[in-house]
Amino acid sequence: MTSPYAGLAARAYWRSGVVERHPLDPGDIYLKKYSITESDKIATAGSCFAQHIARRLRQNNYTVVDEEPAPPGLTGVTAVKFGYDLYSARYGNIYTTRQLIQLTKEAMGQFEPTDCVWSKDGRYFDALRPSVEPHGLDTPEMVADHRRQHLACVASIFRTATIFVFTLGLTETWVHKASGTVYPTAPGTIAGSYNPQAYEFKNLTYQEVVSDFEEFRLLMKSFNPNMRFILTVSPVPLTATASGEHVLPATIYSKSVLRAAAGYLAAAYADIDYFPSYEIIAGMQARGFFYESNLREVSASGVDVVMRCFFDQHAPISVPKSEANENDADLRNAEIGPTRPWRQSRQEEIVCEEVLLEGFGR
Repeated sequence: MTSPYAGLAARAYWRSGVVERHPLDPGDIYLKKYSITESDKIATAGSCFAQHIARRLRQNNYTVVDEEPAPPGLTGVTAVKFGYDLYSARYGNIYTTRQLIQLTKEAMGQFEPTDCVWSKDGRYFDALRPSVEPHGLDTPEMVADHRRQHLACVASIFRTATIFVFTLGLTETWVHKASGTVYPTAPGTIAGSYNPQAYEFKNLTYQEVVSDFEEFRLLMKSFNPNMRFILTVSPVPLTATASGEHVLPATIYSKSVLRAAAGYLAAAYADIDYFPSYEIIAGMQARGFFYESNLREVSASGVDVVMRCFFDQHAPISVPKSEANENDADLRNAEIGPTRPWRQSRQEEIVCEEVLLEGFGR
């Protein structure tokens, strides 16, 4: 008898594809759908984990679009604190697809948000990216001026980029009831105040996530018909949930919806690829090895393994593959122990507003 499962590659079987793999060497878990060329201009956006991807792409000599660079003299940790050098524009973390499509429509003049200036201690914040000015601004008018400049930068990304990398982070979001405006953080977390008559909690469904990204894709194609997309899912769990569920099943719901949506989109469209950063970090073969003691933060070694898998398939043309994967031999020979098994990368500075929710716990 013959079977369609006979003679498949080792990656197709649980024993050889998972059980026998070392956490530091997930093997050929990712096979690219298309190549990234030297002429491609990559834009990045998404949740906190996406910041790692943007930095590693730059370090490996990819052309990463930055339409809103830091002003002269503002560098390093200070620049990051003010939202620079994180993504292709200074939009902060875009946790949900609803946030992504809202920003896109606003930049294209198709949507005007409501209640988008919040205050705290006499200072004013852009409610749609409250972390980029950590001390706030002097007046609401200054917030509006800054946002107009920012939206021009976002529109420039759409005209410039040929590949858009987006990390799906959350399904939970907060909505202004009257207008449908969504926010990256709940009112009262960084600025503003929570009024249940004005705001409501929303947990996006699979259908909504798919629809949001399909709409985003069509709008991008109107700017650049040849634009392609790479989707990833953040392996970082929720800090807290407002769903009424325990935070663990709430996290599983969110990640399951995002992973299923990303899988459908990658299967449905030739120009959308899926990169399994979520599986590399959170999968059973990893045995929890890549999470720090809080079981949430991804270690520098975990980021190294994720990006090594990416660069195995997308080695930059201008950098020899052996250099792009300089830790490869160490990774494959490493043993798991109580300490990190090889010289790990320095833990990178990551801006994540969601972690502030921890302060509201007991």
